[in-house]
Amino acid sequence: MQNAHLQPAAYPINLTHKASLIDQQWSPRVVAEMNDYQFKVVRIEGEFIWHSHPETDEAFLVLEGTLRIDLPQGCVHVNPGELYVVPRGVMHRTAAQGEAKLMMIEPRGILNTGHEDDARTAQNDVWI
Repeated sequence: MQNAHLQPAAYPINLTHKASLIDQQWSPRVVAEMNDYQFKVVRIEGEFIWHSHPETDEAFLVLEGTLRIDLPQGCVHVNPGELYVVPRGVMHRTAAQGEAKLMMIEPRGILNTGHEDDARTAQNDVWI
């Protein structure tokens, strides 16, 4: 029998609602897959660690709050309804003053801390 998440959805996915179900910040949860890509929601507050993803770009869509993405050349502020793509291999750090809810889009198997081993490295492929 196939996993339930591999079957066509019977209803649209409410991203904000799914993010509100997450009990810990910095713990991305998968809400959908398309080909080899996962759509993940996460709640964040404060600053994450500097890291990169040498093998892939990483997309952030802000649902609520404001996301700050620190980059080597400065920072970018991303507001609700806005999308920002961090190019493959670029060092970055996400942050939010106050809580923010985001959707991340990245290939299956990508760790949230890139190749850095950190206490905030989240378990992959956890669905909500």
